Amino acid sequence: MKRLAMVVALAACAQVASGQEPASGTAPSFSPVTWERLLDAAEEPHNWLMYSGTFSSQRFSRLDQINAGNVGDLKLKWAYQIPVIDRAETTPLVVDGVMFVTEAPSNLTAIDAATGGVYWRYEHELPDDLRICCGRNNRGVAVLGNTLFMSTLDAHLVAIDARSGNLLWNTEVAEYSQGYSKTAAPLIVKDKVVTGIAGGEFGIRGFLDSYNAESGAREWRTYTIPGPDHPDNRSWSGESWRTGGSPTWITGSYDPELDLVYWGTGNPGPDYNGEMRLGDNLYSDSVLALDGDTGEMSWYFQFTPHDVHDWDAIQIPILADIEFDGQPRKAMLWANRNAFFYVLDRATGEFLLGEPYARQTWAERIDDQGRPVRLPDTFPTEDGTVVSPSVLGGTNWWSPAFSPRTGLFYVNAFDGEADYFVREDDYEAGFRFIGGGQQQVEAIDNYVNAIRAIDPATAERRWEFRITPQSRAGVLATAGDVVFSGGIDGYFFALDAETGEELWHMQLGRLVQAAPITYAVNGEQQVTVAAGNVVYTFGLD
Repeated sequence: MKRLAMVVALAACAQVASGQEPASGTAPSFSPVTWERLLDAAEEPHNWLMYSGTFSSQRFSRLDQINAGNVGDLKLKWAYQIPVIDRAETTPLVVDGVMFVTEAPSNLTAIDAATGGVYWRYEHELPDDLRICCGRNNRGVAVLGNTLFMSTLDAHLVAIDARSGNLLWNTEVAEYSQGYSKTAAPLIVKDKVVTGIAGGEFGIRGFLDSYNAESGAREWRTYTIPGPDHPDNRSWSGESWRTGGSPTWITGSYDPELDLVYWGTGNPGPDYNGEMRLGDNLYSDSVLALDGDTGEMSWYFQFTPHDVHDWDAIQIPILADIEFDGQPRKAMLWANRNAFFYVLDRATGEFLLGEPYARQTWAERIDDQGRPVRLPDTFPTEDGTVVSPSVLGGTNWWSPAFSPRTGLFYVNAFDGEADYFVREDDYEAGFRFIGGGQQQVEAIDNYVNAIRAIDPATAERRWEFRITPQSRAGVLATAGDVVFSGGIDGYFFALDAETGEELWHMQLGRLVQAAPITYAVNGEQQVTVAAGNVVYTFGLD
């Protein structure tokens, strides 16, 4: 009854403070978000200017008004009720007091970051015959100047005036009827909009694109499966590369000094039947380092060659300068879906470290070159083969975080297992092409979900905070030494970044399947998270 009362109270707050009054039609003016502002985004902690906060994707804020000593005093400030009943996976942007929230299936709303009041709403019209894999999702937008850039489920990229919500241009990226779709926030690189593609379960050929921010014209495309004129095409048997998947369905990172864009790629297709695509299947389940101007590949690293368990490498790469083996390194930190934590040199792609951070039963070890040494009898079979991690992975698409203050990497991690099956499958354009399936094994002794803090220099686990029953939320770290995340049971919580001790929680009564952000407006730090179809914002009294 106590929990029910909390949910009812929050619902009432959402109705009162949701800003559901008629839209004013125009957002207040703000200073254009120039390339220079994006480069220095960490210097504007009162704003949240891109999907992962900064180009390094650390999801770390320098704000410390809310800290480990007072986070227990957080109170609900306002809540915005998304008019579409669906799960929200959005990470909002905040620019000078204006918040931009994407909504299912492909809509965008501008609201007052201080009150939740609505300024305008853009609705993207979608065809009736969409074929999508995993929900009517949209995870965020990018901003440059006075323009917002959003992906849509029908595989378009649209540009929207940030003041009025008016459509500026609409570019078709791929043909949705072939199984292509788009759900991720784009990434701005100079005067370009870099954006990926989804549809790995439909036998697409993955790619990463760059578009001119002013005109919407495509400037480069890099395929994530090499064509027949490239020697790496031999990592695919026969013509299997043509329907090999390897999508790019989560936002990447960027190093301005190296001028390299880093982007993860998804599973090869069909997902589970590796006999239909013998070989390593490059560049699926990899991270690609691409020239920001041309899209030319500088290097790649494949985490799971010849993946047969649907362990996409679409986790967000965190860029951090750390000391490794007594030497300073420009590192890339990556907790992969295959349950191994990796450290790479982000300038060269050199493999530095690979150790399990979650339960895994498929690999004996990662060798000195970064290649997994597989254990026998772990491939899917007609009768089923039980393997850890499950198809959910050691983690999934939800964002990790890194705190330069503690030097720790924070990830939402799973110890689980699944029974993997294989079957024959025929490719038909626009239809699922997966070659098998999996069934979650609910053995309680083998299941744990926790926020884990990892020392990136050693892969040592410093602490874990166990979550019951489960979480599918991203992580936020702050200079107040607080780590925020949430769970599917509706709890939004704060942890001590040094120890993992729980400092505060609030029952929202709705699934938290998004990443929190923090910003400041009128001098007051706020913390925002989407849960269910409501955006909640908290602050101190």
